[in-house]
Amino acid sequence: MSLSYRFSDPGLRELALTHRSVGKPNNERLEFLGDALLGAIIAEMLYEVHPKASEGELSRLRAQLVNGQALACTARELALGDELKLGSGELKTGGFRRDSILADAFEAMVAAVYLDGGFDACRQSVRELFGEQIAALRRSSKDAKTRLQEWLQAGGWPLPQYQLTASHGEDHAKTFDVSCSIGEPHPIQAHASGSSRRNAEQDAAESVLNQLLERHRRP
Repeated sequence: MSLSYRFSDPGLRELALTHRSVGKPNNERLEFLGDALLGAIIAEMLYEVHPKASEGELSRLRAQLVNGQALACTARELALGDELKLGSGELKTGGFRRDSILADAFEAMVAAVYLDGGFDACRQSVRELFGEQIAALRRSSKDAKTRLQEWLQAGGWPLPQYQLTASHGEDHAKTFDVSCSIGEPHPIQAHASGSSRRNAEQDAAESVLNQLLERHRRP
């Protein structure tokens, strides 16, 4: 994997690879911009590739691609760690191998391409880098409760708790209000309503899972 884009202003590329441990200027502002650009472009790609996917499914697919670990992996494939500028403390502790630093550098590089060549150049670069990954993704047939349970079990965390908080309406058209809550690795609670308790639980589980994946975009 390689970044085919060639910078008109090499200083932007250098800035993208400069960690805050060096001092100022550094890549923090670029990382902020790159995070937004990357999320938007990946969302566009997924929207095109999966025309029947729901909003929740698209969010889950994006979270598989745009998270700290996945972006760090892409940064390693681009060998960005070899070019990072780090302060002495980060150098001593192996900062060039750390997922969070590599992921931030990659996002900063996306922003640097945007600032140097414009949105079309940035979009093309991201599409080249993520095209094969997105083509390989498959929408999971597993429901939200199963996916949440498997995610928690993989980390050794307690299973979620579901509670029926209310039901209202006529017997033939009842609405069920349900909560889904977890205590670890982060305390999260989500609420949802549905025409059946099962549907409400699925929606609540989807919300909790999306929040977990969002929080774990960074290690």
